[in-house]
Amino acid sequence: MTIQEKYNIRDLEYYDCVKNILETDIIKEMDQYIQHGNTTTLKHSLLVSYSSYKIAKKLKLNYQSVAKAALLHDFYLYDWHHQKQKKKFLEKHGFTHPKIALENADKYFFLTEIEKDIIVKHMWPLTFRQLPKYKETLLVSCVDKYSCTKEVLLPFLSCLKNKI
Repeated sequence: MTIQEKYNIRDLEYYDCVKNILETDIIKEMDQYIQHGNTTTLKHSLLVSYSSYKIAKKLKLNYQSVAKAALLHDFYLYDWHHQKQKKKFLEKHGFTHPKIALENADKYFFLTEIEKDIIVKHMWPLTFRQLPKYKETLLVSCVDKYSCTKEVLLPFLSCLKNKI
């Protein structure tokens, strides 16, 4: 089963922007790792990518680069929940994974400058020294935070609702 089939991607214009990335074996590995709650890193990245793409299109921004970079924004390929080493605050996953994702993405795919900026700066303002250079970067950063909040809070609220 392809990723397109598994995640029921029906928007062919969106799929055309990301298909060269989405059907690679290395990207499929993202489905092995949990990102937030019960959401895999791949599912999270697809949600951020598609939502960002739709908004970028409406705002007449570079929606092709947004779709591609948002898909790769968490391309770090490890389970960040099980980091055993004690790390200094600025060495923790939230601060370091954008650089790791960019290194991985750059290794496997051709990236434009805007795509690199989106990937490495998607955690802004947490990574406060890395100011977004493009509107597209700020867009993906905001959509990522919205998606993360939704992925964490919805299961919690559902569980809470069942207890009341």
